[in-house]
Amino acid sequence: MAGIYIHIPFCKQACHYCDFHFSTSLKKKGELLQALATEIQLRKDEFKNKQVETIYFGGGTPSLLNKEELKGLLDAVYKNYQVSNNPEITLEANPDDLISAKEASTTVFQDYKNIGINRLSIGVQSFFENDLKLMNRAHNSQEAKIALHEATQYFDNISVDLIYGIPGSTNTQWQENIETVLAFKIPHISSYALTVEPKTALASFIKKGIIDHVDDALAEQQFHILVDTLTKQNFVHYELSNFGKPNYFSKNNSAYWQGKSYLGIGPSAHSYNGNERGWNVRNNSKYIHALANNTLPIEIEKLSQTDQYNEYIMTGLRTIWGVSLEKIEREFGFHFKELLLKESEKHINNDLLFIHENTLRVTKKGLFLSDGIASDLFLLN
Repeated sequence: MAGIYIHIPFCKQACHYCDFHFSTSLKKKGELLQALATEIQLRKDEFKNKQVETIYFGGGTPSLLNKEELKGLLDAVYKNYQVSNNPEITLEANPDDLISAKEASTTVFQDYKNIGINRLSIGVQSFFENDLKLMNRAHNSQEAKIALHEATQYFDNISVDLIYGIPGSTNTQWQENIETVLAFKIPHISSYALTVEPKTALASFIKKGIIDHVDDALAEQQFHILVDTLTKQNFVHYELSNFGKPNYFSKNNSAYWQGKSYLGIGPSAHSYNGNERGWNVRNNSKYIHALANNTLPIEIEKLSQTDQYNEYIMTGLRTIWGVSLEKIEREFGFHFKELLLKESEKHINNDLLFIHENTLRVTKKGLFLSDGIASDLFLLN
């Protein structure tokens, strides 16, 4: 299995917390789309013997593209790669785009289905106006609810993004956010703690005292509210930030966490094939210029055995699949397994990790801390 991620680096406005690569100017959209199509074609040999089972439009805001632009990129993938008969094709979308992009005789949802998109990931984040204004989201609460109501008329496979740990947000409001999504019978929820990234507007506002500091204790409380509520609703907590009903796990993201190959197309996009990691230049103009000359603007890092081991520890502990001790011994050697068991002892004793069926996993108590636990288990090159 292999996947293709296509980064669309455009947004209407900058969310205060976001440090992804994007531009609020659409002046170079046509050139950028041509560059994306060129990169798709130039990299086809990397997947010469692989079948593409997932295509993911991320960003940025892919829903800023119209159906013809999205179809052009999908056509480029189908022309250059072996695509499975029923691939998962996901589009990240903002609520305001979904309710404003209507034509006289059709809806944006019908357009998406007609070109092959079969999964939507809708960036709601919160249903409270104060939260949305703090984050500088382009939509309001009512637009989010309208978008979900309309989306569920056309799509079965929908994911909603929510953010917890927002300054000023109470546990009661957070519970209401979750319940609002559940009322629409959404089968997948991705939820993340609000993180203060350097050089973002949010970091600046907190430093100046305009916005309160993020409360880690509150974020942890809201994380456990999320886990408990969704578990009772028969969601599977299959990855630290992802919850899905059976048969609705994200195939695209699951492939990342299970170490499968993916191509990242577009400026700042990352790629991985098990032995190497690559990343494209984080600049639209440089990206466009390079592809205009049929040059790939990518840096490649060869992964050492230790890098690959650390990668597996990080991704494994975030998921229900855990870290297979058998796989550690088979792929990295007995010495790595012994080191892992030794370093895990203190976390096992503190009820943060446990071993079951020869697999190392995080406990419920350790879930919120899983990234930190994984980092503590890393080996140095």
